[in-house]
Amino acid sequence: MNIRQAVKMAWKSIWGKKGRAVLTMLGIIIGIASVMTIVSVITGYASKMMEQFEAMGTNRIQVSVYNNVWAEDENGNMVPLGKDYFPDVYEYCSGMKDLVVGVTPQAYFSATMVYGTKTTANMEYQWDESGMNLISAPPEFYYGSDQYSACSNLTIAKGRDLSYLDIQNYNQVVVLGSQAAKIFFGSANPVGETVQLNNQNFEVIGVYASRIKEGSTSMSTLDNFVLVPYTCKRVLGGEQGSDTFIVVAKDPTQMDAIVTQLDGFLKGLLNRGTNDYNVRPENQNMDYVTESLNLIGGVLAGVAAISLMVGGIGIMNIMLVTVTERTREIGIRRAIGAQRSSIVTQFLIEAAMLCGIGGIIGIGIGTLGCFILGNLLFQMTIYPSAAVTAGAFGLSVLLGVVFGCYPAVKASNLQPVEALRAE
Repeated sequence: MNIRQAVKMAWKSIWGKKGRAVLTMLGIIIGIASVMTIVSVITGYASKMMEQFEAMGTNRIQVSVYNNVWAEDENGNMVPLGKDYFPDVYEYCSGMKDLVVGVTPQAYFSATMVYGTKTTANMEYQWDESGMNLISAPPEFYYGSDQYSACSNLTIAKGRDLSYLDIQNYNQVVVLGSQAAKIFFGSANPVGETVQLNNQNFEVIGVYASRIKEGSTSMSTLDNFVLVPYTCKRVLGGEQGSDTFIVVAKDPTQMDAIVTQLDGFLKGLLNRGTNDYNVRPENQNMDYVTESLNLIGGVLAGVAAISLMVGGIGIMNIMLVTVTERTREIGIRRAIGAQRSSIVTQFLIEAAMLCGIGGIIGIGIGTLGCFILGNLLFQMTIYPSAAVTAGAFGLSVLLGVVFGCYPAVKASNLQPVEALRAE
């Protein structure tokens, strides 16, 4: 059979009934466009999450010591009375300089920061219309050691970093993230200025460089923070003990060895069960995010697959109608010697073309959806990869072949005499 002639005949049949063809392709169009939209959402979210993980560093180990000793304070509140184990962990990690870059407490605290007429007391979280991106937020407050910047992939842009003496001497100093510095000081240099934290004076000694990739328009807490020496907890009225620490490995391939050594050290130090502490690489969080995205993507892909299945059934139904409409044509072709394989090929090409055209339209709509959603939700331009686009088109054509098989075989099985007698 002449394939070119078969394609021309298929196109003539589709074009002759344009309205019916469009309605038939709707299921395929919606299904393919849904797949492309899913790709945009999953890719955009994964990209933003991975960007934050990479900015923090992928060789971090989280150490947690669970405090099981509690007592009632003068206000009747239950507070932990356990020991601060950070100095022990700090000293132990200092003996592993060939493996460890640094160690710091990972502690957040609430505070009111005041500089001139600006205060965090009247700052609120504000989101854009999509509800996905921060456009304004108060800074977060962290306690840290002199090795905080090494543990958080930070570099100093102005002034200096926290020093060992700042920690030892309980110096009331702060280092600002680039976004926090911009909020309170604009374009002015804040180094040497004095701010108030919970009515206590603190000197600004430095500003960290931004960790957000250049060109990103999203607001992030990665750079919107204030760092205080962890030994200033007493001055700020916080709990005295630290129970969560970050240890950073020089070489990511040595993380398992560091985890094993820290586990043995804490087991001996605490002399308690392993349920009282935990040591784990933070890249497990990346694995968890990946697994979650794969699960969400699988569910959404299932929904899109249902749409494609419905579209495929629609294709089969229309092709069966086409067989009925063209019964006499099939009888004539069989009577003049056309083989069954030629009839099958003719109808399969027509079904594949019908789905292929629907797939192309769906890809176009899906690509436009990727662009719109990427900019609306993530402030980034997202286009489906060539592999995804080719896969979507191939899937649409395959659906045409699969769901066109039964009508094509039914057409080829028509007996010439009976087909010629059909009205």
